[in-house]
Amino acid sequence: MKVVLLGTGTSQGVPVLGCNCEVCKSSDPRDHRFRTSALIETESTRILIDCGPDFREQMLLQPFRKIDAVLLTHIHYDHVGGIDDLRPFCKFGDIDIYTDSNVIHGLKHNMPYCFPTNGDLYPGVPRLILHEIRPHERFSVGDIDIVPITVMHDTLPVLGFKMGKLAYITDMKRIEETELSYLAGIEVLVVNGLRWKREHHSHQLIDDAIAFSKVLGVKRVYLIHMTHEIGLHNEAGRLLPYGVEFGYDGETITV
Repeated sequence: MKVVLLGTGTSQGVPVLGCNCEVCKSSDPRDHRFRTSALIETESTRILIDCGPDFREQMLLQPFRKIDAVLLTHIHYDHVGGIDDLRPFCKFGDIDIYTDSNVIHGLKHNMPYCFPTNGDLYPGVPRLILHEIRPHERFSVGDIDIVPITVMHDTLPVLGFKMGKLAYITDMKRIEETELSYLAGIEVLVVNGLRWKREHHSHQLIDDAIAFSKVLGVKRVYLIHMTHEIGLHNEAGRLLPYGVEFGYDGETITV
């Protein structure tokens, strides 16, 4: 199984509009970060995690082939704003979306033309099939088994996903101890680490992410959902402990 990091930036992306810091002006492509999203792929299955406003640009850089499922972590715009851009992939058939009841309600509210109550789709819109999932209830897409868990994004519950020896978690501020047992056995953790300093009410910082990875005892950690405040990728990475890396857009991780 491999993970393709389509985006590793926070809600504003990097460069940030109007910012002239050294990161936002950097020519290193690893300092340019789309909004956070990822592809999980095996030889026979392809799963998209989150579909933000940069989805179209992200997928122009990837082979055009079927997406077997979309997993949505929560309803915030930087994670669902590209839903309408799934329409070209309907060439391969209807698209299955797996998420919780809160996100399903939010999608129907925010994009009613994609989910008409009378079943009549506006011509050209993507055919999206919503599937409600619940924390800890295992399900499968192709040859990938998935266990959803819950983390807290301030007061908003957000879905994380365990897939074999991989766990993918974004927008976490804290996690209940009761969730940890569902992450047992993972070796690779992709997790949010917003910035080095300045506490945030709904996101953990880099040191928090590192501490969390130690609790889980994972071998490899890739940080995502980062702001320009982490510093230049090439320099900031030297400050991280062994086994922890800043993810970057386009990076492929083998699990």
